[in-house]
Amino acid sequence: MMEKIIKYMALSSEVLAVAVLNYKDEGDLFDWACYIDSVKGINHDNEYQQVARTGSKQSERIAQVLFPNYGITKYRR
Repeated sequence: MMEKIIKYMALSSEVLAVAVLNYKDEGDLFDWACYIDSVKGINHDNEYQQVARTGSKQSERIAQVLFPNYGITKYRR
């Protein structure tokens, strides 16, 4: 069973970058991906989930710049 963790950051009031991280049962990072999309900018705590579902998947290079802590070797291609 995998555990999914979602982290997000605002690139502007109406654009979010979202990291979707999948962890193994042991707590080790299995893989991750980064998505970006526009939002209404009303409440990011509610809007990030839609970006995770339907946002534009970013390249490894952009993902690593936005979320450098997760390591490129685990990036979901």
